[in-house]
Amino acid sequence: MQKVVIIGNGISGVTAAIELRKRTDASITIISDEHPYFFSRTALMYVYMGHMKKAHLKPYADEFWKKNRIELLSDRVTGIDVDNRILSLGHSGTISYDTLILAVGSEPNKFGWPGQDLDRVTGLYHMRDLDRLEQWSEEIRQGVIVGGGLIGIELAEMLLSRGKEVTFLVREDSFWNMVLPPEESSMINRHILEHGIDLRLNTELKEIKDDGNGRVSGVITSKGELIDCQMVGLTAGVHPNIQWLKETPLEIHRGILVDEYLRTNLPDIYAIGDCAQMKHPRPGRRPIEAVWYTGKMMGETVAQTIGGNATEYDPGIWFNSAKFLDIEYQVYGYVPVQLGENEASLYWEHPKGKSSVRIIYERSTDRVLGFNLMGIRFRHKICEGWIAKGTRIQQVLSSLTDAFFDPEFYATYEQDILSCFSK
Repeated sequence: MQKVVIIGNGISGVTAAIELRKRTDASITIISDEHPYFFSRTALMYVYMGHMKKAHLKPYADEFWKKNRIELLSDRVTGIDVDNRILSLGHSGTISYDTLILAVGSEPNKFGWPGQDLDRVTGLYHMRDLDRLEQWSEEIRQGVIVGGGLIGIELAEMLLSRGKEVTFLVREDSFWNMVLPPEESSMINRHILEHGIDLRLNTELKEIKDDGNGRVSGVITSKGELIDCQMVGLTAGVHPNIQWLKETPLEIHRGILVDEYLRTNLPDIYAIGDCAQMKHPRPGRRPIEAVWYTGKMMGETVAQTIGGNATEYDPGIWFNSAKFLDIEYQVYGYVPVQLGENEASLYWEHPKGKSSVRIIYERSTDRVLGFNLMGIRFRHKICEGWIAKGTRIQQVLSSLTDAFFDPEFYATYEQDILSCFSK
């Protein structure tokens, strides 16, 4: 019987295990020292905010794993003997494998800031981060968030929900402007300020101050200002969790290098999820994409290959979704921050500045390239189909109502949008 060992119990590793069980009778073991069971990282904030209980973070009942013959081993892998196919473990000795899947994820960036390892400095990635925030919460009056990304805005919203004062340090001159076009970025700037968050643009962290007992007492910014706080959230991005693998024969660059089948340079070793770096990414896609849905797709793909149906990883058309406080965000396809010479954009924004629709298309062919949506939902399959088929902008506009997806009781702006675009 084939023995498959998976390191990491995030969405990538767990998806691979479940899909493998559907296809094979292999022995499957998942190793992780983070938490005994798979949990939804994207829902951590809702537990702290009181919308969910911690038990709700587990998508599968505890008995699911035994019923499906997937062994969960709570331990840390400390070394890989690739010649003998043996893993060294922190507490359980060793374990052998026939096939190894590295789904070791990513870890938060730290840039050597003085005080970055003090008590009450955290990210929002692990279950332990949620536990620590809960433990500290009663003594936190002010928090400082460092890094203007999606996790940063989530952490800010969490603190606001408990009545904390929040200062947001963003080194760019507008929030998330390396991803959002200028109008959408400006919308989120306004929205953050309207929620009472002290947004400091063009401002970086210089130092985290110690209260004398090893805990945070404040920060000093790149502008020399001291801001009092009892907690610091470091949310300045993530990087593949590969430092411990650099002494192995694995080919590593920024991540673990894999081919189109998610194979590493070593026999029967695969890498998936945040830690994997595509040697030859599809056009328009990044070599490393630390996104939930791509991790899930990689898990599905590698299970096909290991199960005997060799399958190339195809991430399809890019999409993502998030929430900036109470403004929902969706993106489908290609939406650049700045337009190229052969690119054009149609943009509508509601007068209240809380909703917008942007459509990107190619000037020479009129084919639609992407959609950027703030505070409004479009149907995923409709947008994806238009992009995949190279539908012309004129045809998209004539059938745009097919894409509208507004739940009951939500405000609808179809006529306003169509009227704007018709001009």
